[in-house]
Amino acid sequence: MLNRRWAIRGRPRGRGHSTRDTKLLQYLVTISLKHRIDPNKLFNKIVYAWKNGRSKCKQLTIQCRENMRGRAVFLITTHYKVVAQFPMSMYLLKQTAPLKRFAYAIEHEKDALMKKKNARTVTCRKIRDLKAGMKRISLKARVLAISRPQQALTKYNDYVLFANATLTDETGTVKLTLWDSRINSLSINDIVEIENVRVTAYRGETQLQIGKQGKIRVIENHKGVRARELEHMSSLNSIATRRHMGEARDNA
Repeated sequence: MLNRRWAIRGRPRGRGHSTRDTKLLQYLVTISLKHRIDPNKLFNKIVYAWKNGRSKCKQLTIQCRENMRGRAVFLITTHYKVVAQFPMSMYLLKQTAPLKRFAYAIEHEKDALMKKKNARTVTCRKIRDLKAGMKRISLKARVLAISRPQQALTKYNDYVLFANATLTDETGTVKLTLWDSRINSLSINDIVEIENVRVTAYRGETQLQIGKQGKIRVIENHKGVRARELEHMSSLNSIATRRHMGEARDNA
């Protein structure tokens, strides 16, 4: 499916190209940048596959599936996974380096891919480096204290429970707000790994807030048991619970 982001009013078309061909060329630019391939090289390999049935372009395999009057159908795969399938007109296949005319598109797509990559990036920090306004932060720390749970009234007139866990590392301490079910997920002296949290300030104090996309993982609990062992123990407990429930049903 062609990338709809290109269909923006005011974008110049390639000279002499139909709207369909223009969108296809822009789509090829997107594929080439995503797989770190020069767009003109990708196009040349498509032409080679048209003439010879198949070609390779770095990690991409290009096949000419159909060669009909007026157009050809191509399939691009990588490691047996489909990347794209599209028809291309003979007129376009006979062009010389048509992607050169899309320099503006190449720069636009590079910027878009960079912004998307930055949006997914989680920055690892030490507690002393935290400043209000930071987002997508991850850190590793020990749970120093957990406050008594309290009730808070939401804007929807519902009550929720919250508690503050004080975290510490070799550089300082910071509070992490825990809501509802997450309150009981931590214990004092647990070593935790926190991902995708944001830094706020409340009454002049730096705090961590964790949303729906945030994660808390106990990598070593207060008894010194590491994460892999914890997962194994959790699995054994689950098996034992199911077995107990099965025996209870049999005896009923």
